Amino acid sequence: MPSQETTSKVIHFFENIEKYYGSKTEITEALCTEADHFDTQLTTWNLSEFTLVRSAYRNAGARFMMEGEKMYYEISAKIIVDFKQPGRNTFEFIEQYGKSVFRITKIKFHYKY
Repeated sequence: MPSQETTSKVIHFFENIEKYYGSKTEITEALCTEADHFDTQLTTWNLSEFTLVRSAYRNAGARFMMEGEKMYYEISAKIIVDFKQPGRNTFEFIEQYGKSVFRITKIKFHYKY
């Protein structure tokens, strides 16, 4: 369960995501077994790029959704264990899917302002 501070930051992120509509969006996703140690040899990485056109919260399943042309990405609100903003227009979510299964989602918006 995320802390109240983490929950507040995540809500703020999604309440303000509309400013990124129309921006090139990079999502780097990693699956790993240790949330604090991302050994590249033991982590599975994926990269997607799209232009963000829409976002929403799906009540059934408690998911945050981001959508582009032929691209759909969801983050489970209930299992976020960490959320950071490591840089300008760059955000990082960590979800815990099992005792030792984590998904790290790094989102970078190429925002012109």
